[in-house]
Amino acid sequence: MTLPATTLQIRSLVSSKGELTLSLSEDPIPQPAAHEVIVRVEAAPMNPSDLGLLFGAADLRTAKASGTAARPVVTASIPEVAMKSMAGRLDQSMQVGNEGAGVVVAAGAAPEAQALLGKTVAVLGGAMYTQYRSIAAAQCMALPEGTTPAQGASAFVNPLTALGMVETMRREGHKALVHTAAASNLGQMLNRICLKDGIDLVNIVRKKEQEEILRGLGAKYVCSTESPTFMQDLTDALVATGATLAFDAIGGGKLAGQILTCMEAALNKTATEYSRYGSSTHKQVYIYGGLDRGPTEFTRGFGMTWGMGGWLLFPFLQKIGPEGAAKLKARVAAELKTTFASHYTAELSLVEALSLDRIAVYSRHATGEKALLNPNK
Repeated sequence: MTLPATTLQIRSLVSSKGELTLSLSEDPIPQPAAHEVIVRVEAAPMNPSDLGLLFGAADLRTAKASGTAARPVVTASIPEVAMKSMAGRLDQSMQVGNEGAGVVVAAGAAPEAQALLGKTVAVLGGAMYTQYRSIAAAQCMALPEGTTPAQGASAFVNPLTALGMVETMRREGHKALVHTAAASNLGQMLNRICLKDGIDLVNIVRKKEQEEILRGLGAKYVCSTESPTFMQDLTDALVATGATLAFDAIGGGKLAGQILTCMEAALNKTATEYSRYGSSTHKQVYIYGGLDRGPTEFTRGFGMTWGMGGWLLFPFLQKIGPEGAAKLKARVAAELKTTFASHYTAELSLVEALSLDRIAVYSRHATGEKALLNPNK
């Protein structure tokens, strides 16, 4: 096919004056270098990590629309207190979208690039909210025959994050897991992995309908923070599973501390002797998301053998090295339509993604309301 001269893409800019601007930019498509391909992007998920870059620290209640129907512009104010966290990106027009999928429509001369020509591939490389993406062939994963771009759009971030959690559990000597915001696409993947691999998983959710989703998928341990008996329910599940490792997508608030408190209570139930320093078994919570942007609050009622820190996918992949990462990616490719299947409630064009009505829905990070961007729609 004949490539167009330009590609349309979403750009996000945070100004030093405290304003977010979202717009569509028309940029030239470069000729692929020897080891590069051009992908016609037909699907890119709108993950929380993508929305964090897209919206920055803007207060979306202040969002306003301008521009034209074909080139919409959205602006929103950023609270002064949040500007410090934006210092590293001020006055820079940022490209958005960690991953996506599409068809390779042009390729450089290198054999590995030529081998992908005409193939449907998943891509992890950033700047995926664009019609055409120039990228190294090594950053593409050829999808199994018959896989659509929509099915392969989320082949990296969520699947590798879920597998990374399980791999972290094994490497750090834990035997079971706790996961919050557990009815999300990622949470459902983690549930399927744990069921398949025989790993006990304690799922924490906020609502009854989320609990029903997970139980319908076969989850054995589901605790709702809305329940008046949440702390007791969580402690009982931790006694049953022996879980001493948690991954928390919420970040702010009291939940991470509550998990550590319940872990300590569960360990004390089976302790054979008293220690004034608490259990000697290490308890760990990794915060990997920020659905609650408020401070992380906890009361130290869980002894002295504990840890709370951050966990991110890309540093983890660097830690396990290319061989370890390749094994995880191979499993994702083999189980893309089963264990690692993702579900979306809306497919948006670039223009639709900058509609205030659409933003009001997909910016909520609500369970069951994940959007898929199709830049060529």
